[in-house]
Amino acid sequence: MSINKVVQSFEEAVADVFDGATIMFGGFIGKPGSPTNLIRALRDKGVKNLTVVTNRCGGVDLDMLFEARQVRKAIASAPVPASRKPMSPFEAQYLAGEVELEIVPQGTLMERMRCAGGGIGGFYTRTGVGTAIAEGKEAKRIGDKDYILELPLKADFSFIRAHKADKMGNLTYWRSQRNFNPVMAIAGKTVLVEVDEIVEIGALDPEAIVTSAIYVDRVVKIPRKES
Repeated sequence: MSINKVVQSFEEAVADVFDGATIMFGGFIGKPGSPTNLIRALRDKGVKNLTVVTNRCGGVDLDMLFEARQVRKAIASAPVPASRKPMSPFEAQYLAGEVELEIVPQGTLMERMRCAGGGIGGFYTRTGVGTAIAEGKEAKRIGDKDYILELPLKADFSFIRAHKADKMGNLTYWRSQRNFNPVMAIAGKTVLVEVDEIVEIGALDPEAIVTSAIYVDRVVKIPRKES
């Protein structure tokens, strides 16, 4: 008997997200690859004290969560774009001491999530040595260079944007959707995905599948806008 992971609404997909959860959000800067509909459903659910893991804290999508004051902490690589005016809801709340921030260099962020998905206990990197990034972290001298230890980064939920899924949950991506989405899909305990199209099992070219169904828990199709 085949497994069908398709759910009928975004509200159903986020139904078990709880207060205090850690959630990873795919996307890079702004709209491309961002799970907009899942984020909107999360805002409407009204859960609080969230820790968000994202490349950037601003943008049309995540702004919704900060505007609703649902976020307690952000873990991000580029939390505030230098050119944005007026300042984002995140920046205003951070400067007011209302939300915490952990800055993680982009490559380190990716590798920490990859370690979480691969069952790897951590890795040593030179990125951040001699900066505030290294504070409180184990240091090690390897050869003639200094390194710091970075630990895996896991999440209770990952919100993912993909192009196509089969009913079992295998995923393909379209262009810039393939940014943080694949690595976040392996680092979340429960993985929710919104897609443009859902096809029958076996309809996807196996060579085109990027995220295996073993990592995916729920899939929702994005409704087409009426012309």
